[in-house]
Amino acid sequence: MSIALIILAAGKGTRMESDLPKVLHRIAHAPMLWHAMRAGQTLDPARTIVVAGHEAEQVAASARDYDPETRVVIQREQLGTAHAVAQAGPELEGFDGDAIVLYGDTPFISQDTLESMARARAHHDVVVLGFEAADPGRYGRLVTEGDALLRIVEYKDATDEERAITLCNSGVVAADAQTLMALIEAVENDNAAGEYYLPDIVEIARARGLSAGVVPCAETETLGVNSRAELAGAEAAFQQSARMRLMADGVTLQAPETVYTAWDTTIGRDTEIEPNVIFGPGVTIESGARIRAFSHLEGCHVSRGAAVGPFARLRPGAELAEDTHVGNFVEIKNAYLGEGAKANHLSYLGDAEIGEGTNIGAGTITCNYDGVFKHRTTIGRGAFIGSNTMLVAPVTLGDGSMTGSGSVITEDVAPGALALGRARQVEKAGFATRLFDVLRAKKAKQTKG
Repeated sequence: MSIALIILAAGKGTRMESDLPKVLHRIAHAPMLWHAMRAGQTLDPARTIVVAGHEAEQVAASARDYDPETRVVIQREQLGTAHAVAQAGPELEGFDGDAIVLYGDTPFISQDTLESMARARAHHDVVVLGFEAADPGRYGRLVTEGDALLRIVEYKDATDEERAITLCNSGVVAADAQTLMALIEAVENDNAAGEYYLPDIVEIARARGLSAGVVPCAETETLGVNSRAELAGAEAAFQQSARMRLMADGVTLQAPETVYTAWDTTIGRDTEIEPNVIFGPGVTIESGARIRAFSHLEGCHVSRGAAVGPFARLRPGAELAEDTHVGNFVEIKNAYLGEGAKANHLSYLGDAEIGEGTNIGAGTITCNYDGVFKHRTTIGRGAFIGSNTMLVAPVTLGDGSMTGSGSVITEDVAPGALALGRARQVEKAGFATRLFDVLRAKKAKQTKG
């Protein structure tokens, strides 16, 4: 059965107090919209339709950054959820399959839940996602009989008996696409707000002899974000879930509450993560690596057995082969370190390729930027780069080469050669003693004055 996703992302999000559309606020370094889209992608949808409204161009651009095939439709007036879904109608003309309605500000619906909804469609014409609320508050209540959904009752319209129900409406709906559009057409706006509400399709469906059912999920999956405080809560919920998932998959977190991952962080089993480590987007860590305390990684790949940190920074394009060592206060960007290479102290390696087994001494810098262009440094296998070496790119150092400490290397170095690029040391006998005497006398005179 083909599936179309309809993701509602038109709202302004007034309570966010932001110029940014609500669905583009980030959780774990990715827009909330991307989380919703990723959840839906697990069903391998034939079509993904995003309904945009407020700052539609920004929302559309973000959606297509995630999936270039996304179809974007515009809800020019925000007249309720049913009205929003109706805007997807033209993109579903002739579509033979189911449609699932998701929300761009509800980022945590799981793959298992969506698959359960898809399966439930074999038994019901309309499937609604419900959740058992710890505090049902003013949520709409789901009145059920077994797994059949009899009706959705808004809190303001509910009796005391109905308000005692804890099974609540998430707003997520699945139905045959053409059936959904037909039901949407029948929704009316005879309410105080003058809006068209998606939950009304259940009553309309049952009146037409169609069946409606409920699939339950955990309340945490239906967490919606409408304010900065709720955004912070969603971030905390994501991080806690990600930490538990990593540990369940065989990753050691010495202080789990201090480790922060991105939405796409991948870490192999038997990797050890020390306290206060932050993973930005685009990080892959293979099995058996060690990421030491206070390190920051983004856009990088760390291979099996590598050690990073403490206090290291891996920036986009950093690629560490197996058994490499990157130590304290080392920054790496757009650079490859071959197997067994080491950069243990106080270095910057940018736009570089470092051969296997090469040792980078403390204070080494690849001078890769001339103010306009970036240039590349290439260092062969088994080289030894002395401390405080400046490698002025573009420059190539051969296999087994060496640089003397404090050198500025501006020309290529042949394999096996030693390069010295520093001024000759000059010693002036007794000069230090005489200079100190002059300076101390000057200081004493100033103090007396």
